[in-house]
Amino acid sequence: MTLLRFRIAISLDGFTSGPNQSVENPLGEGGESLHDWIFPLAAWRQGHGMAGGIVDASTPVVEEMLVNNGATIMGRNMFGGHPGPWSREKPWKGWWGEHPPFHHPVFVLTHHPREPLELEGGTTFFFVTDGIDSALDQARRAANGKDVILAGGASAARQYLNAGYVDEMLLSIAPILLSSGERLFDGVSGLGGLTLASTVAAPNVTHLKFVRR
Repeated sequence: MTLLRFRIAISLDGFTSGPNQSVENPLGEGGESLHDWIFPLAAWRQGHGMAGGIVDASTPVVEEMLVNNGATIMGRNMFGGHPGPWSREKPWKGWWGEHPPFHHPVFVLTHHPREPLELEGGTTFFFVTDGIDSALDQARRAANGKDVILAGGASAARQYLNAGYVDEMLLSIAPILLSSGERLFDGVSGLGGLTLASTVAAPNVTHLKFVRR
């Protein structure tokens, strides 16, 4: 069965990004620190075409993230670029450059239509303007029996959580306080049947995995 698997890094006070997000600073002030634990890992570096790295208690968590992924859903803010209609003169290609790490179809929730963007390594971005149900249906078909990854950001995640569509949620909690920014669970009325399945304490992060029983 194709699952919708959501994973995201959050601060101790529940933020997925810091204040003053911008094209130059997509995670806001202090937001990049949410991911300090993952950047040195060999498992993460290998997936981004880099050599070396370390192995620690987060390694099996990251390795599990990379298994059975057939398609990804993300919000417009996570894909990036200026808000509003897409620029025709300098079309935004995402934060990942010409070689994004997905290697499968990615469905971007947006209010502004755009032709699919095909990049190297098997990643094609499709821009979905008719809502979360349409994006999930398209992603499931594209995944061809594999799982669909809900990558975020917080706004997209809240919509899928409130709809009760998320089958698995991995929260990677970084030991920092951001104080403001975008909070993950603002306006989320419940976890839709998700229950805590495992806890992994690792250097600079604690991973909480929730599944639908």
